[in-house]
Amino acid sequence: MNKNISIQSLKNNEYMLWEEKEMKKHPDYDNLAIYIDINMKTLELVNLDNNSVLKRYLIATGKAKTPSPIGNWTITEKARWGKGFGTRWMGLNVPWGKYGIHGTNNPSSIGRPASHGCIRMQNKDVEDLYRYVKVGTPVNILGGTFGPFGNGFKVLVPGDRGADVFEVQKRMKRMGYYPGYIDGIYGEGMKAYVIKFRKDNGLSLSHNIDLEFYKALNIYLFE
Repeated sequence: MNKNISIQSLKNNEYMLWEEKEMKKHPDYDNLAIYIDINMKTLELVNLDNNSVLKRYLIATGKAKTPSPIGNWTITEKARWGKGFGTRWMGLNVPWGKYGIHGTNNPSSIGRPASHGCIRMQNKDVEDLYRYVKVGTPVNILGGTFGPFGNGFKVLVPGDRGADVFEVQKRMKRMGYYPGYIDGIYGEGMKAYVIKFRKDNGLSLSHNIDLEFYKALNIYLFE
C-alpha cells in the first residue's frame, strides 16, 4: 500500500467527520450566504432565513490591475492549502480564473486592495468562516454602483477578462451575436463576433468594446 495515499485517506476521513460534526452544531448551515463589498473591504455571512448578518470580517481584495470577480458565485471546494493562502481556502466557480476566499501570510494587507483578485482574510477569521459554510454556499461580490461594471465602463480589448466581459458576452448571446462559451474572457474567438456586431450596427470598425458598443448593446449605467 502507498503510505502517502493511506495518510491522505486518513486525513480526508478526519475532515469529513469534522465537517459532519460542525454541520450539526450549526442548524442554519444550509441557509447561509456570503456578501462581499469590495469598496468597503468587508465580508458578511448572512442567514438567509431572516437576512440577518451573523458575522462581519475585514478583508483584502484585488488590486486595480487584478480586480476581484464581481458577480454571483458559489463555493466549489474547501481545502487547507497553506503558505501564501493561509490556513484555509474556499474556491469559487468563476469561469475566467482561479479565485477564492483564503487566509494570508501577510496580515498587514487586510483592509487594502492587495491581492491578485482573491478575497484575503486574517487566518483566524477565515478559519471561523470555514466552519460555517459548505460547498454550494452562494457568494455575492459587489464592486460598485454599476453591478458587473463596478464604478463605470472601461474600454475592453482582446485579452481582457472579468465581470464586464462576462456581461457583454451574455448580452451579445441574447442578441444572437455570440455563439461561444460565456467565460468572461475576451479571447481570439470573440474578436470576429465583435467586428460583426460593429458592422451590423454601423459602428466604427475596431476590436474595442467602448461606449458606442455598450450603447448598441443597450447597456446603460443607472445609479
